[in-house]
Amino acid sequence: MKPFAALFRIRFTNSLQYRAAALAGLVTQFGWGLMTILGFAAFYRENPTGFPMTFQQTVAYIWMQQAFMALLFIWFWENSIFESIESGGVAYDLVRPMDVYGRWFTTISANRIARTVLRAVPLLVIALILPVAFRLVLPSSFITVVLFIISLILSLSVVVAFSMLIYISTFYTMNSKGIRIVVGIAADFLMGSYIPIPFFPDTLRTMIEFSPFGAMKNTPLLIFSGYLTGADLVQSMLLQIFWLLFMLLAGRFFMSRALKRVVVQGG
Repeated sequence: MKPFAALFRIRFTNSLQYRAAALAGLVTQFGWGLMTILGFAAFYRENPTGFPMTFQQTVAYIWMQQAFMALLFIWFWENSIFESIESGGVAYDLVRPMDVYGRWFTTISANRIARTVLRAVPLLVIALILPVAFRLVLPSSFITVVLFIISLILSLSVVVAFSMLIYISTFYTMNSKGIRIVVGIAADFLMGSYIPIPFFPDTLRTMIEFSPFGAMKNTPLLIFSGYLTGADLVQSMLLQIFWLLFMLLAGRFFMSRALKRVVVQGG
């Protein structure tokens, strides 16, 4: 584990250097979050009891979604991995004395966490001091915070394991742009990025909750907002563990098959 810990530290430190990009992202995410909340506020004003989540829960969901966007959204791709596969540079990864899957998994995780550290803290501080109607309200229970953190770690792991399958698919295609666009748009919708999953029709909501997309961003945000409790909370976290193990095994399997057939040409 020492090589992976060292790689994580290097990638994390390197990603912290992009402060100007983080500031631009912070402003964008705050503005988008506030506009989304204002949009929901109009609907809640017309019918406060006509929605599955309270307005306060929806506000918490949106602010936490914006704060942890870099951690939990699929479309934060590592372009260097795609370029490495498509250009043949992956040959250098294959000769290094490190497991390729573990190396990429560590790199992706470190970069996502570093981006989140730069953006999440200031955004959450601002969200905590906004006017009452739009303010982020912290959970009243310490256990809820602990469960949220555990679920957040599981969500990050599921997102990275899922994205690894997309990177691996590049071994079988000439170009990754098409699958990146399709997966990014579909994942945004199915993860509840536009509207929270509890707002979906019952049949579709149930299907998503049992899919890997329900185990990504949805679970920790619903725990933090107070929507998920009791048996539903336990079931959702168990599904996170299931999908994480499933996609890790699937990723390892397809990676081993891809590396057996990969051909790198050049000098």
